[in-house]
Amino acid sequence: MANQLDGKRVAILAADGFEESELASPRAALQGQGVETHVVTLDGKGIRAWAETEWGETYDADKALDDADPTNYHALLLPGGLFNPDTLRTNEKALSFVKAFFQAGKPVAAICHAPWILINAGVVDGRKLTSVPSIAQDLKNAGAEWVDESVVCDSGFVTSRTPKDLDDFNAKFIEELGEGRHSNQHA
Repeated sequence: MANQLDGKRVAILAADGFEESELASPRAALQGQGVETHVVTLDGKGIRAWAETEWGETYDADKALDDADPTNYHALLLPGGLFNPDTLRTNEKALSFVKAFFQAGKPVAAICHAPWILINAGVVDGRKLTSVPSIAQDLKNAGAEWVDESVVCDSGFVTSRTPKDLDDFNAKFIEELGEGRHSNQHA
């Protein structure tokens, strides 16, 4: 797998209130495989994590959204949390950034509440995915086929429910990143 991941770059789009483990764990797993990761924030400033029941650490940004070009990345990671996806799903630049990965057939991984962003980006209709159960109906209403499984992969589109699924989520995302572009990935 390591050779397939040489030179790969992953954008991690997040805002204040992301679930800390849902950024930290996948980023560590990716970096452990030699993948370069960039935390992309709306303004290029650090963002504060939500750590289960209270505010967590502040994470430095690597790039501002205005300076991040989707063509410079091989995949996109969207951590969940409650506040983070709610902020990003109402930001048109964030939605355009997300949609560009789907249009290019690149792997996208979203966990927990992050599929809220994908609803507003218009990329879930006809797709099979999972999420935290509280937004299952939102996804169904947007045309997705929602299932209750630890990890779901639909042509390079990887989703999981909660932090307890991170081992499965990380492994599947790394596998999809190694495979590269997916012809059936679409917006």
